[in-house]
Order: sequence, then structure tokens, then C-alpha cells
Amino acid sequence: AEASDDYGLLEHGVVKCAFAGAYAPFTMQNAEGNWDGLAVRVFTEMLNRLDLKYEPVITKWETLLVGLFADKYDILCGTMDITKERQERVLFVDGWLESGGRLIVSKDSDIKTIDQFKGHTMGVLVSSTWAELAKPLEPSETKYYQSESDAMRDLTNNKIDGVITDSIAAAWAIEHTGLSLRIVPGYLSRIQKGWAAKQDHVALVKALNEQFAAIVADGTYAKLTSELVGYSPHPEKPIRSLDD
Repeated sequence: AEASDDYGLLEHGVVKCAFAGAYAPFTMQNAEGNWDGLAVRVFTEMLNRLDLKYEPVITKWETLLVGLFADKYDILCGTMDITKERQERVLFVDGWLESGGRLIVSKDSDIKTIDQFKGHTMGVLVSSTWAELAKPLEPSETKYYQSESDAMRDLTNNKIDGVITDSIAAAWAIEHTGLSLRIVPGYLSRIQKGWAAKQDHVALVKALNEQFAAIVADGTYAKLTSELVGYSPHPEKPIRSLDD
């Protein structure tokens, strides 16, 4: 890690990486107590290729940016959404994952496209943005649930015809619970996740961008993510952090 000094790291050869604890399937602890998940697998792969050590730092979500600006760690490597407001304060690594609202139906449903949902019954999480996303699909009725697991159960039992939820959360549930459900092609909304560093950490972000592009190109990204959620959530048009 001879080049690590050029990255402005707090400790030579070590990237102190902060996130807000367990949030499946992005950050999770395995039976041995080690951290795993989408964000962990992809980020550590990049660091390995840079000969840098990964050191997780667990802190509260609301204090992540405060700690970053106070130099308590080098980068935020959990699941922060890339927004214009945040881009004014931090420097993101290129968007590494795309998520958003997706329509979930039973595996044997006749609904193959979003446009075919008109007139069917929709289930959404109460006090979420999913109900607004459902309106253009013109459901005959929208039912509100206290938990998405309840909505998924009613969908499995054919009490409703579809559920709108987060793409990654849906893929994780389908892959790991054995539910007989599928995701209808197409996003109802989109958001990209990014890893955030201080704005003066240009060299570190540039190096991570280069390694991220490499693991996408050689298929490593698709392999690491598909093992967990059944598909590659790589953004179609990643939000770029630096000019070429």
C-alpha cells in the first residue's frame, strides 16, 4: 500500500469505512460475526485490488456525515443515496448500485409488464412513497399494510395482485425466503447508492472509481451481487463523481 499515503488516509494502508450497522442485504453479519453483504463485498473487492485493508466503523446513521467531516473515518461505505444536496457536501464514488420502486407479482401471474396492471389490486406499505408510484398503474384498489412482509404474504395467498417495494429488498426476499414471486421488468422510480468521502479526497475516489470500473468490466461485480439478490443491480447510467 505504498500509494496509500497519496489517498490522504487516516492510517497508512487502511481504509476506515463507516456504515450504520446491519441493513440486509447491503450490510450483514455472518455466523462468525464478520461483515458481509452487497456493499461490503463490492467495496472490499476494490480495496483488495488496491492492496488496502478494510476496517469497518459502525456508527449511527444520523452521525455518519458528522464523523466523516471530523476525520473519524475515511469514507462512508454503506447505502447512502446520491442526491444533489449531498453532492454539494461530499464527493461520491461513481454510483455503484441502482435501486428504486418495482412491481412484484405472483410467479404465475398473467401480468408481464407494468402497463398490464390496470384494474388489479395493489398492496403498499403505509406512510411510504409507494402509493404515489402505484397511481399511474391505475389499480382498482390500493390496500395499505403495516409491514411489507404482510403485503408479501397476501400477495402469495392471492389476496392482492401486486406489491410495490424497493427493488433490492424485493430481490433479497424472493431469493432467500422461497416466496413464489417475481419482479416485473421496469422501474417505477430510480435511486443510485454511493460511497461518500470528503471533497478533498479526490485521489482516493479516483482510485476507487478505476477499480469499480474494472470489477464491472471483468464480471466480478455481477458475480458478487447476483449471489445475494439474484441479479446485478449495476446502474444503467452510473452517476459520475469526477470529470474524465
